[in-house]
Amino acid sequence: MLARGAAAWNEWRADHDETPDLSRAGLRGFDLSGFDLSSADLRGADLRGTNLSGANLSVAHLEAANFFKAVLDGADLARAFLNGAQFLNCAQLIITRDWQSAFRDDALACGASIPDRHLSE
Repeated sequence: MLARGAAAWNEWRADHDETPDLSRAGLRGFDLSGFDLSSADLRGADLRGTNLSGANLSVAHLEAANFFKAVLDGADLARAFLNGAQFLNCAQLIITRDWQSAFRDDALACGASIPDRHLSE
């Protein structure tokens, strides 16, 4: 379904009340710009070189995902789970939307307070 593009994927998401399980998915180099990946399980996903510009990653589980050279410009990270994310840095993070509300490790504080994960449960 991802290969059909953002419009098809987003329409499918709107029509189905499912949480996509993309944990440990090999998405290296994919163009996922503009995709609705909100609440998706992307734990341990290979996102190396993936274009996630403008993607909705709000409340997505991105723990231990590999972000090496991933493009995140304008992606929505509201309340996303980024603990243990690999190769993610402040330069990538601060060009996203709502990154300050994402649950993340101390190394990704990037000058902002880190929300208490226990409040999300």
